[in-house]
Amino acid sequence: MNTADFEYPLPDELIAQYPVEPRDAARLMVVHRRTGDIEHRTFREIVEYLAPGDGLVVNRTRVMPARLKGVRAETGGKVEVLLVREVEPGLWEGLLRAGSRLVPGTKLVLGDGVLSAEVAAGPEADRRYLRFPEHLDVRRIVERVGHVPLPPYIRREPVESDRTQYQTVYADAPGAVAAPTAGLHFTEPLLEQVRARGVRIIPILLHVGPGTFRPVKADRVEDHAMEAEFYRVEADAARQIVETRSTGRVVAVGTTVVRALETIAAGQADDEDDLAGRTYEGWTTRFIHPPYRFRLIDALVTNFHLPRSTLLMLVCAFAGRELTLRAYEEAVHERYRFYSYGDAMVIV
Repeated sequence: MNTADFEYPLPDELIAQYPVEPRDAARLMVVHRRTGDIEHRTFREIVEYLAPGDGLVVNRTRVMPARLKGVRAETGGKVEVLLVREVEPGLWEGLLRAGSRLVPGTKLVLGDGVLSAEVAAGPEADRRYLRFPEHLDVRRIVERVGHVPLPPYIRREPVESDRTQYQTVYADAPGAVAAPTAGLHFTEPLLEQVRARGVRIIPILLHVGPGTFRPVKADRVEDHAMEAEFYRVEADAARQIVETRSTGRVVAVGTTVVRALETIAAGQADDEDDLAGRTYEGWTTRFIHPPYRFRLIDALVTNFHLPRSTLLMLVCAFAGRELTLRAYEEAVHERYRFYSYGDAMVIV
């Protein structure tokens, strides 16, 4: 399949630069896979599309404010670092702006002078390792002095409110460099309504990496390689998902949930009951694009994604490419807000 098949036109003014307040006041497009019907609602009305016995699976990852500004210790030249993951104590993998000039051995002063690091060779051309002093609790310091790593299409500097708004209300496991944005629309009162309807809320974990913003550059979709992301599905969550399969639908909140669940399903026999009873964790590079047979997912809550992105391809695999692109065309016509801080879609 050609990557160009996942292109669509989008006016720049529809790319959301700020979130809607309150969160659940965002618009919601409802796409019916079986009939092709499309409805226009408000996100808080999503409860009407959930039924007793369903399971709402959410990603509990928390975005680290891991964007750090600083200077080169020797020259005072400005640098910017995005910490991606801790490889071992004191050693972090990071994206460095102008990284080609930051050769191994370069010393950096970051975060208003409270952090020092030395650049080491990295795993890729645009990646470096950063060695911090062993006694420093880098995660704790970053929470205090770091900036929220807003996506590149949000063309402004982060503000203080982004620390909470670019975070789901149930996020409790730091480690992501981007939010699982489908979940940004849920509020605590809305989640209580979901529970009151007899719907389980099942948390799992996938730490979103920087690859989520990388466009597919290969001409053929099949030639694209996904960046590995860490996931964990606790034994209790696996058990609840298996039980939900017999009482209702598994409703995935976001493409990250889909990738995590389809990763563990791919390692099992056709009987999903085999999933129950143990914890799953590891690194997934699962790339879901048409055609694809979903094993665990019955409905999907998602945002509107970039053209040619792996996220859009996953949605097309679930809803069908023609229906998905028709829904996107209608979203543009109806002036929906796109991308991370934009409006939502539920595919049922």
